[in-house]
Amino acid sequence: MLTRSGKVRAFGAALAVGAGAVIVFGGGAANAIPPGVPDAATAQSELEQLTVAPDGSMDGYSREKFPHWHTVDGACDTREEVLKRDGEGVETDSSCKATSGSWTSPYDGETWTATSDVDIDHMVPLAAAWRSGASEWTTDEREAFANDLDAPQLWAVTDNVNQSKGDQTPDQWKPPLESEWCRYASSYTHVKFTYQLTVNDAEKAALAEMLGTC
Repeated sequence: MLTRSGKVRAFGAALAVGAGAVIVFGGGAANAIPPGVPDAATAQSELEQLTVAPDGSMDGYSREKFPHWHTVDGACDTREEVLKRDGEGVETDSSCKATSGSWTSPYDGETWTATSDVDIDHMVPLAAAWRSGASEWTTDEREAFANDLDAPQLWAVTDNVNQSKGDQTPDQWKPPLESEWCRYASSYTHVKFTYQLTVNDAEKAALAEMLGTC
């Protein structure tokens, strides 16, 4: 049984209606960090509680088995909600598409003003989740995981940095900014803990190393 339902959140202002309508979000400093990132001590405790096991098979895996992005509120899908949540001065049109704003990628510290330069990264990659337990989930459970706005699972990051990560785990890929390793490992560990996913030996060692930078 999953410990988190993956409920998505409806954000403050309702969608504007009518062509050309614009809503502005994030009037203050950008909050590029998703909710739910635990402190280092909590993350360390959660890491020790994870089940260590070899990776499972990739047989049967497909990204389509983790339906995303799904509708959150009105015309807004999960990607658009993350862009609104984690950007600064984000303006959206009546279709909930971000038309302007800026996004600072925690992984590399770069700031972007075009949404085409921003990817939404799954902290625990979908393929990595499949190998560590999600292959046994229902499609609804995988959809909840892939669209979880409540855990630190979805991150607005530089597109090519996200592409370099791919489906790699922390023993294979770490954020370019070493100053981000503590938060990255804390978030990754928390998502695995929340969804009762396993880690392999190398993955656990890498997480422990990164938590050591906290």
